[in-house]
Amino acid sequence: MKDRTLARPLRVGLISLGCAKNLVDGEIMLGALLKDGIEITNDAAQADAVIVNTCSFIDSAQEESVDTILESDAVRAANQKGQGLIVAGCLPQRFRDELPKLLPEVDAFMGIDQVAQVSSIVKRAIAQRAEKVAQQKKGAPVARVRKTAAKRSAHEVQAALNQQQNATPVAAEPAVSGLTPAGPLVSVEPRPQYIPDYATPRFRLTPRHFAYVKIAEGCNHPCSFCIIPRMRGTHRSRTLNDVVAEAKALLADGVKELNLISQDSTYYGLDLRPNHSRAIAAPERFNAAVKAMPAESATICSLLRELNALPGDFWIRLLYTHPAHWTDELIQTIAECPKVARYVDIPLQHIHQNMLERMRRETSQQHIVDLLKRIRAGVPGIALRTTFIVGFPGETEAYFETLLDFIRATRFERLGVFTYSREEGTRAGMMAGQLSDKVKERRRKQAMEAQHEVAVLVAESFVGRTLKVLVEKEAGTNELEKARVHSWEHGFVRSSEGKDSMPRGRYLVARGEADAPDIDGRVYIRGKVQVGEFTKVKVVGHTDYDLIAEVA
Repeated sequence: MKDRTLARPLRVGLISLGCAKNLVDGEIMLGALLKDGIEITNDAAQADAVIVNTCSFIDSAQEESVDTILESDAVRAANQKGQGLIVAGCLPQRFRDELPKLLPEVDAFMGIDQVAQVSSIVKRAIAQRAEKVAQQKKGAPVARVRKTAAKRSAHEVQAALNQQQNATPVAAEPAVSGLTPAGPLVSVEPRPQYIPDYATPRFRLTPRHFAYVKIAEGCNHPCSFCIIPRMRGTHRSRTLNDVVAEAKALLADGVKELNLISQDSTYYGLDLRPNHSRAIAAPERFNAAVKAMPAESATICSLLRELNALPGDFWIRLLYTHPAHWTDELIQTIAECPKVARYVDIPLQHIHQNMLERMRRETSQQHIVDLLKRIRAGVPGIALRTTFIVGFPGETEAYFETLLDFIRATRFERLGVFTYSREEGTRAGMMAGQLSDKVKERRRKQAMEAQHEVAVLVAESFVGRTLKVLVEKEAGTNELEKARVHSWEHGFVRSSEGKDSMPRGRYLVARGEADAPDIDGRVYIRGKVQVGEFTKVKVVGHTDYDLIAEVA
């Protein structure tokens, strides 16, 4: 390893899992590595170190993360035993004390605050790995420990994580930074404070025509089912000028769509006000706080208006909004800003009053119903995306039927459904009335069947209309046959059992204003159009969730 690193720069590979917010963290890590003269490779066998950027949102995401870590170790064993293995992201942030014991094959764990320090951690992890390999060659016991750990399945490691966390005090412990005895490097701050800025190096992993812009980090909401505030810290916004500077650079680089992301984009800027208090989550307090702010304050409304004023033809897409933090001003802002896509992502999680209270969602059933009416009245033609959780503790059949009725009546243009995941360390995880996996899965299927009926009608309503779309790529055979997409944050959004099939021929894949990257529907275009550009198409048909169009 020493001779290779002297002959050429270090090479690092990255595997990024989870949401778009996690993807941006991965992009920042790559930017920092490149700035420090480290090469990036997609070939794990050629890498001196591999980083697995993990998700820990729900159990299934955690298992995928652990499985990827174990697979990376297996690839290393077969190709390059001296390769460093680094685990980053939400998993070590959540299980910083447990992971070093359960995954001794990992050479370094790093938290969210350390993304800009990745180069130093990579170098130390490679040195750590070299020491392990040397010990193994001498027949040290560490070799047997690693071999035993590698045989464990991701499910077994997940079960052990939950068991150990139950025995660990919830109170935060001091940060660990350094080599643990006979173990990996651990660099994880218990309470993250980091937020990137415009000057932060970044290597984008998205296609050239769209980008994610992280406007804030962390969350202040007390949702009983969610672990994110403990992993990501409290809400902290970037300054408005800093976000606009990044947007200008992205547009100059050919970006046609700015996707604004954070844990709660509607809370943007509220933490920047003087002497701010976080106790404003409820709608009434939030509205009062917004109205009390000076006119020049940074809010999601002022940010949208600043971005809308930038020159060029592009979309601004607002993702991750909270129903408690919508204001009439936000509705008016979207209506008056033509570059803001007629689309909002507004996770509701449930509609029955008892469920909303148990979930600690800070919004009543009537508030939600009234809000959706105001949004649709204020922004005609807007597409509403939401997600729901089924099988939450205490959800009765009657409560679930109320949700089904709401789905059918509201006719969301885009909708995903989660089965409730019992997360250790959350209030909901300790609640009575936990439901079986069988009941949760049955309800998920019923909810998606209800939405399927709505989705077909929504798709059918587009036939004959002319749309502005952003062309993504040429559709391959597998792309056309692919019938469903899954996202940890948005649930199942497509079905493999649709009655309609795609007509044969050559297609390009595009998205309309109603379709966010990776999670929503697609527009399949027949004809010659330029990838990465806007074009006008006429919709001539549809499948269950997608549209078929021709160049207008």
